[in-house]
Amino acid sequence: MSEEGARILVADDEASIRFVLREALEDAGHRVTDVVDGDRALEALGSGTYDLAFLDIRMPGQTGLELLDRLRAMRSETAAVIITAQNTFDNAVEAMKRGALDYLVKPFAIAEVTALAEKALRTRALQREVRALRREVAGAGGGTGDQMVGTSAAMLEIFKTVGRVAAQNVTVLVTGESGTGKELVARAIHQASPRADGPFIAVNAAAIPRELLESELFGHEKGAFTGAVESRLGRFREASGGTLFLDEIGDMPTDLQAKLLRVLQNSEVTSVGGRQAVAVDVRIIAATHRDLDTEVRAGRFREDLIYRLRVVPLPIPPLRERTADIRTFAEHFTARYAREFESRARYLAPETITRLEDYDWPGNVRELENAIKRALVLATAEVLTPDDFAFLEGRAPEAGAGSGDAGLAAMVREEALAALEDEDAADLHRSILERVERPLLETVLERTRGNQIQAAALLGINRNTLRKKIAELGIPVPGREPSGR
Repeated sequence: MSEEGARILVADDEASIRFVLREALEDAGHRVTDVVDGDRALEALGSGTYDLAFLDIRMPGQTGLELLDRLRAMRSETAAVIITAQNTFDNAVEAMKRGALDYLVKPFAIAEVTALAEKALRTRALQREVRALRREVAGAGGGTGDQMVGTSAAMLEIFKTVGRVAAQNVTVLVTGESGTGKELVARAIHQASPRADGPFIAVNAAAIPRELLESELFGHEKGAFTGAVESRLGRFREASGGTLFLDEIGDMPTDLQAKLLRVLQNSEVTSVGGRQAVAVDVRIIAATHRDLDTEVRAGRFREDLIYRLRVVPLPIPPLRERTADIRTFAEHFTARYAREFESRARYLAPETITRLEDYDWPGNVRELENAIKRALVLATAEVLTPDDFAFLEGRAPEAGAGSGDAGLAAMVREEALAALEDEDAADLHRSILERVERPLLETVLERTRGNQIQAAALLGINRNTLRKKIAELGIPVPGREPSGR
């Protein structure tokens, strides 16, 4: 940077924003030109050489996003920062995918503005323009209703990283505690990439026995082992042209790690019992809750494989470290599951939000999602109160509480203790079933009005298991005749 500072363009239709930016940047020694709309900004960018431009995402004439496209078409070296009043996933990814250096949310601190200017000048020569992504990352749930949400600074960085890496065919290693949403991030990268029309195949290395995992990944030939009555392609070949998500990669056996490394090096797979290597075109996104560096030191993970997997590391912080996202997630899940359960619109009381933000969430976003589902199923009022979340940390409700969840929990605990302390019980297992499981199932079925899908989701079991328990215990289901004991 010269002694006169950088040449900076500010384009925003709000006079107060232009004034604040001009004052802050000129005080930092930069030369500033400000304009009131996108057309004047385009004219200034076409006629002058600017080191940095602050562009409002919505203004008369050319928008900030359209100006990013123009800068790219002109092969301009001007770094651009998008300014917006709405801190959303769509805005963050859209800005980054069109080549923005960064993303500034109103209202902003002066220190943030000057830091961005210095960052632009330090890194402008190193910036590469990201190729246009083919579709919005907001569609990243594959139609399942899942999408990435969040307003914290940590989530904003994740959004920007997704925007930067999605179009590049590089391996990404997503790390974080269980329940933080690692697969959701992987799906977002896939959906925002040129491979979005190809398959997204997920394999959980921790959930498949070692003797089956090799066949699951690489396929097998007919007769390769006992039970191999027909050939199988394997997940690598099934994912050809798309993305293979290797979840819990830290749990993969070391001998399979060696075979995976060869696939990453050569882009070829050899099936179990096969002799001919087959070329595959697959993007790998891996995830783990383990510290792989620690696993390497313990001899449980190959160091050379880490380097292949961790081309781009993407850590997801636990929910307790980004409490600003709890309200966003809670409201998102409340709206989503109220629709899925075909109930009326439901809302979270302000004190409920405070209660949720005060909780540590050891199970992260997954625990919060399940807590919202449980509260929606059991609560009867339109507004969810703190008492509807009394089950968190086993907190008992205050006297007169309307939810009844904690009362049910207390009843179950008392019956379990009674069964355990009953020395005359000839069949402790049956006693616990009768005195604990039966009232629990009866209460849940009563509150779900006999809806077994909702009851099973609430209990965390599948519907067939619920039906079996209902039959075993002879529990009457609302709307049905009771089965025989």
